[in-house]
Amino acid sequence: MDKRFEELLQQYIEQDDHQQRKPIEEQLWREFGATKAVLIMDLSRFSMLTQKYGIVYNLAMVYRMQSVSQPLIEREGGQVIKYEADNCFAVFDDVYPAVRAALSINRAFTELNANTDEKFDILVGTGIDYGEVLLVEGPDYFGMAVNRASKLGEDIASGGEILITKTAFDRMPADPRIHAEPLELTISGLKLDALALKY
Repeated sequence: MDKRFEELLQQYIEQDDHQQRKPIEEQLWREFGATKAVLIMDLSRFSMLTQKYGIVYNLAMVYRMQSVSQPLIEREGGQVIKYEADNCFAVFDDVYPAVRAALSINRAFTELNANTDEKFDILVGTGIDYGEVLLVEGPDYFGMAVNRASKLGEDIASGGEILITKTAFDRMPADPRIHAEPLELTISGLKLDALALKY
């Protein structure tokens, strides 16, 4: 993790009074804060298939997912923050490029899956949100937008689904190729207004 970020967190922890913590928190947001679209993608059925076919299968599928998704994310101006196991964490300056990247990734996997054995088919669930994040060298990112996109992409979306928060969707320009169905979700006791993109 970034040394400066760690230093400010340590200062924050050492303060006994909320009023003394507030300036440190504000400094963290000044130095590391950004407003971004967050995309988080998760391989569907991955744990079950890895248990069935083993670790080499696991590594091959992760490699395939990464090699296909990264250039498509970067083509839309996005940045892969990190890959963790079967998850992809990316960031974009705005929502529409994130949606275009998610659509391109799904199309690419659909085409590849048509030419491979079923056990090598890749299906991803994707979550997208927009909001303030702390971007840290390392790299990593933190914030409610990251949490919400993670819940949508990792916990809720099934293979081929793109779920987007209403906050993010409201930033989208009109696109006749993309439709959305509202969802009412409750995650860890919190209501989350989201939509499922249909394309």
